[in-house]
Amino acid sequence: METRRLGRTGHQSSVAILGGAVFFADTPESAAPTFQMALGRGVNHLDIAPGYGLAERAIGPHIPAVRDRLFVACKTGETTRDSALSRLDKSLTRLQVDHLDLYQAHGVTSIADLDARDDAFRVILEARDRGKTRFVGVTGHDMGAPRAHLEALRRYDLDTVMFPVFPGVWSDASYRADAEALLAECANRDIGVMAIKAVARRAWGDRPPDTSSWYEPFRSDEGIRRGIRFALSTPGVHAFCTSSSSDVLESSIEAAGSFEPLSPDERDAAMTPIAGDGPIFPLREHAKLPSGW
Repeated sequence: METRRLGRTGHQSSVAILGGAVFFADTPESAAPTFQMALGRGVNHLDIAPGYGLAERAIGPHIPAVRDRLFVACKTGETTRDSALSRLDKSLTRLQVDHLDLYQAHGVTSIADLDARDDAFRVILEARDRGKTRFVGVTGHDMGAPRAHLEALRRYDLDTVMFPVFPGVWSDASYRADAEALLAECANRDIGVMAIKAVARRAWGDRPPDTSSWYEPFRSDEGIRRGIRFALSTPGVHAFCTSSSSDVLESSIEAAGSFEPLSPDERDAAMTPIAGDGPIFPLREHAKLPSGW
């Protein structure tokens, strides 16, 4: 699988990042085949969070054996100093590591979110100073993420950003303008850029979720390949994070392994709406969690 330098972290990241949410309901035993499949196909970067159900406890026992070849990224959604410190210690224990490669403020999607998370950002930055993480970053879903992340870069000394990049959201002119402004600043500062929601298709609407994702992903190989090619062909994007949907994971990793860039015309065509597809954002209006989440 192709690797790309993740900005100033210097990490040569596989273009597919293993999204830890796929292990939401797993045990160490049930998680093992999927985890080993991903590593066997060249994935060298794990993105996980305490909010992903049982994921940290399911994957933690497998990390020590591969720690020297796995970039471990974790997140915190906490807002207060004490809770952020406690959450970091718990994640380190569950993941069975003495430090993270990347620790991120999770779910920052507006300036109001950013303002409310100052204590958590301070904890994350101090964690880097104390050697508890090598690098620090910010993540976020929703339409306001690029603008919030650009402001976060102005306020804090961050190494990475992670935000939505997929045809449906890129066709929104306002979002695209904000995202391109963020990407330009990331290029100026040598910030690592990771995409999420590459295989997103539409909100569930009136349909009950039938896979482990709050939005409906593309299931066809063609749709999955198109979304991943779109994300990885976006100038400035270094890698994409795989979906929480287990039934598209292997196809996503295969698509990453055979990635070929889209031409400008193909990118434009990919942004043409598919009949019946609607936006997955705003989250508060469209998210529908599967049973058991």
